[in-house]
Amino acid sequence: MKILSLKLDDNIFNEAEEITGKLKLARNRYINEAVSIYNRVNRKRLLKSQLQKESKLVGKDSMNILHEFEKLMDEN
Repeated sequence: MKILSLKLDDNIFNEAEEITGKLKLARNRYINEAVSIYNRVNRKRLLKSQLQKESKLVGKDSMNILHEFEKLMDEN
């Protein structure tokens, strides 16, 4: 486990304190869960972006292959 110093905006801190109090959850646990969720969200965003880029590349190749097949079909 890593120890770190964290600076939060006052309003974010106050809201987190209110919620952790109502949930009877330790602040540390709450922040760990929040970062974990945020990591999953951003990992999905990065994957989506990567898949979109790769899909465009594959799409271009697929169209080129289709045109080549069409040429072969026209020749026959």
